[in-house]
Amino acid sequence: MRYRLTFIAGAAVGYVFGARAGRERYEALRKGAQRIAQNPVVRNTAEAAAVNGRSLATRAFDKAADRIPASVADRVRSLREQRGDDEDEWGTSNT
Repeated sequence: MRYRLTFIAGAAVGYVFGARAGRERYEALRKGAQRIAQNPVVRNTAEAAAVNGRSLATRAFDKAADRIPASVADRVRSLREQRGDDEDEWGTSNT
């Protein structure tokens, strides 16, 4: 209950401060976040992290495949087959 009250209080404080900051401040923050997200260095780093994470997940799955229930393993394999090797879920190439 304590954590729920803390969350509600934090949400209320965030709403009040957000309302006071106004639309201009929101737009400035949004443009700044968009500029960061479109930075080629950030995009390349995020894509490299996704590729490395996918590789680690594949290796972990391969090592633990005999311990995973068959239904889960079959589902993972079918999802791998649905997603092509040339494109990830974000629509970017894995280069």
